[in-house]
Amino acid sequence: MQIVVDLNRCQAYAQCAFLAPQVFELHGEEALMFTPTVPDDQHEHVRRAAAACPVQAILVGERAGP
Repeated sequence: MQIVVDLNRCQAYAQCAFLAPQVFELHGEEALMFTPTVPDDQHEHVRRAAAACPVQAILVGERAGP
């Protein structure tokens, strides 16, 4: 699974960091850090985080290939 975060759209509500803390981390009050390639055990957490984002800034996609 791959993710992309539209940092222009992100408003630092931190729902993603709360729901998937191993993938998303808020530095300071506005700087979001994230892991673009999601570990297998975090897929469901990331899907929930993307769905919970109030501004829909997280795009989730599946990796191509095995």
